[in-house]
Amino acid sequence: MLTLKDVRGNKQILEFINQTDESMKALSYTNHGLRHTGVVADRAMKIAKSIGLSEREVELAGIVGYCHDMGNFMSRTNHHYFAGLLFFQVFSGQFDEKEMAQIMQAIAEHDKPEMNFTTAIAEVLVIADKSDVDRSRVAQREMKDIRKDIHDRVNYATTESNLKVDKLKKRITLTLKIDTNFVPVMEYFEIFTERMAFCRTAAKFLGYDFGLIINKFRLL
Repeated sequence: MLTLKDVRGNKQILEFINQTDESMKALSYTNHGLRHTGVVADRAMKIAKSIGLSEREVELAGIVGYCHDMGNFMSRTNHHYFAGLLFFQVFSGQFDEKEMAQIMQAIAEHDKPEMNFTTAIAEVLVIADKSDVDRSRVAQREMKDIRKDIHDRVNYATTESNLKVDKLKKRITLTLKIDTNFVPVMEYFEIFTERMAFCRTAAKFLGYDFGLIINKFRLL
């Protein structure tokens, strides 16, 4: 059975991710390349392991985390669909039928809040992806450029970002430290309210509550 290590070693997948990074830079988006895919893959595996998924499900969570955004170089609007189809084209016949379907579905669902979840790896992916807000995601280097875009401003202002799973209390909590001298906390909610709601939905399907703490204040 293929592992995350095998997928990471695939040159075609790497090129899809690299091309996505270039495409997002051209649109002045935050990082969607190896930095983001690496964080999401690692975070997805940690969540999956913490909530007690099987060893194989943990591996699959890492795989979908690593590949979920690689369709952006073809289309930002439909990138989740393209990513799923690209994965199938590269690895067709190398996963059993059920795993392939679950991987494709999880990748496709990560950006579609109206979808009904059917697998744990899809739910884990949503939480791992949508919780990735951090200064290191900002692609712009000039402060004047960072201040122009709300996504850049909020990510740049986020100096600490941690996701914790409390299996006993059945709660997944995202804890952020935001420099309010750079942006007001309200700007975070202007762009992340929908994403946090998506995380709450995903957590609920896992049997967990989703919490948000910003600057030591619990907001969810």
